[in-house]
Amino acid sequence: MLIVADENIPLLDSFFGDFGEIRRVSGRTMTASDVRDADVLLVRSVTRVGPELLEGSRVRFVGTATIGTDHVDRDWLEQQGIRFSAAPGCNANSVAEYVLAVLSLHAERRALADWTRLSVGIVGVGNVGGELAHKLERLGFEVRLCDPPRAEREEGGDQEFVSLDEALQCDVITLHTPLTRDQQHATYHMLGESQLASLTSDQLLINAGRGEVIDTGALHARLAQANAPVVALDVWEREPRIDPELVDQVWLATPHIAGYSLEGKVQGTEMIYRALSGYLGLPVRKKAGQFLPEPALSKVSFTSAADEDDAIRIALRACYDPRQDDARLRFAMGGSAEERAAAFDRLRRDYPVRRECSSLKVQLKGTSKSLQDSFRAIGFKLKI
Repeated sequence: MLIVADENIPLLDSFFGDFGEIRRVSGRTMTASDVRDADVLLVRSVTRVGPELLEGSRVRFVGTATIGTDHVDRDWLEQQGIRFSAAPGCNANSVAEYVLAVLSLHAERRALADWTRLSVGIVGVGNVGGELAHKLERLGFEVRLCDPPRAEREEGGDQEFVSLDEALQCDVITLHTPLTRDQQHATYHMLGESQLASLTSDQLLINAGRGEVIDTGALHARLAQANAPVVALDVWEREPRIDPELVDQVWLATPHIAGYSLEGKVQGTEMIYRALSGYLGLPVRKKAGQFLPEPALSKVSFTSAADEDDAIRIALRACYDPRQDDARLRFAMGGSAEERAAAFDRLRRDYPVRRECSSLKVQLKGTSKSLQDSFRAIGFKLKI
């Protein structure tokens, strides 16, 4: 069996080496000739999967190690009898922790002693939005959930949803929708001129979902006007050929890495390994946890003298500080359009190891129950 796989999928040999030969290729430049003699194709979000890539190939199974599937023509695969599997929720915790890190920086920038004073509107309440909402609610934030498709499906249920306009009134708006077009509640350019005009400099807009959900032209114009919102972008229109002028305009710019924790990426690999095992009728013998290395930083300690907000901020940034990715992306924006695109892809391909909060043991000596609860809500392991 020949498995053609995106070279950036981690632990390919560990999970799939027993199945057959593995051929690693660049996901961004993958062509029909790369996959013509393959039996299995494993991709990430940078590869468009459809008839242009697979027509005439031997491929009978396609797996994407991502939560999103808008890069895959699922209808065509079904018509061809090609089994498909994704990894829904694999990096939900990673993206939620990215948003928490951005919120922490924003609260510090606003000189807020208590970051939970910020109201947060979550637009798109799937795996990622749901995980983020769970953490924020446990931390004591006011959270408003906006998800029109879910609101319609679950009308009369226990979960309360608000309109997009209501979500846009929050101190922080964070976007976690899939990219959809030509259907009810389509998310393509969901935030355009009128929506962006309603936002002010007191508000933070985060997009860690899909770049095309925001109209880039309208965002350019709004950021050039007075009283513009503060913006943090992890996803961009026309990746990898992103707009360097927009990078200059936003407060925080990262190269589509919100979900790039080691745990998130390895869990994505495990999920498509499980799906392929099921397709082949083979037992599942491997789990992501057995391949995770010891983290570079394994423990931090706080005493009763620690300020609660300071302690949370220190622990969060010990795991991840978005300013490092922001600096790398801004530095990569020199040169021609092609050079910038190549640099964007290199930042993702060569992304340094980032561990989730669960990898860090937090020792608390004589601290309050409130601080203990906050650390648990975020996902740290506690030693009391």
